[in-house]
Amino acid sequence: MNQKGILGIDIGGTGIKGAIVDVKKGVLLTERIRLQTPQPATPKSVAATVEELIDELKYKGPVGVGFPATVRRGVAVSAANIDESWIGTNIEKTLGKKTGLPFFALNDADAAGIATMSFGAGREFAKDGVVVMITIGTGLGGALFVDGELMPNLEIGQIFLKNQKVVAEKFISNKVRKDTDMSWPEFGKKLNKFLSHVDAVLNPDLIILGGGASKNFADYKKFLKTNAEVRAATLANAAGTVGAAVYASKRQ
Repeated sequence: MNQKGILGIDIGGTGIKGAIVDVKKGVLLTERIRLQTPQPATPKSVAATVEELIDELKYKGPVGVGFPATVRRGVAVSAANIDESWIGTNIEKTLGKKTGLPFFALNDADAAGIATMSFGAGREFAKDGVVVMITIGTGLGGALFVDGELMPNLEIGQIFLKNQKVVAEKFISNKVRKDTDMSWPEFGKKLNKFLSHVDAVLNPDLIILGGGASKNFADYKKFLKTNAEVRAATLANAAGTVGAAVYASKRQ
């Protein structure tokens, strides 16, 4: 296919972001467009917003989409920070029918992880080692790579921590930080409880932090005490968009 770039879309609990991506270099060829995630975020309303984004970019071609759910063969089998009516819905067919374009869907944190392992902070472990990518946004997303191979749909935000009655992403996330007006030192200490648990269970060589809170990594880094090395993602908020496009390029 003579495709100059591939559209990557990152669907989140608060925003739907997309740009055309050079999948060989991992860079954006257009400005990244961000539209508000409709509320409620039903299949019909999300599909309409995705169509609006595509129209704005005047794009025709395959589309990769990172989605906040466990995704099996294009079907959402969970719903994190999005309407529960998505459960059992084929994401690829729903968005494809609305836009007339071929869609390739995967978990949003997996998309960010693909970009990070290909072009970002995880490159040196792309063929050897265990890497956990954690996206800290509305919730907590996770991607696990073993010797460069993606182990899909790691719902890391849904684990329970010791002595906590809520799942991890209700205990700490960028949304929790904002909602409770948490200082960065306090955020770092709470995040460390979560990371220490992940470190003990998965024993990774590297933990990469992405999502909105990764931009302030320097403000809480000193509070993170794990055996694994912890790094901030270097692609920032573009990771999900880039990774979704790369995924589509491999699937088409």
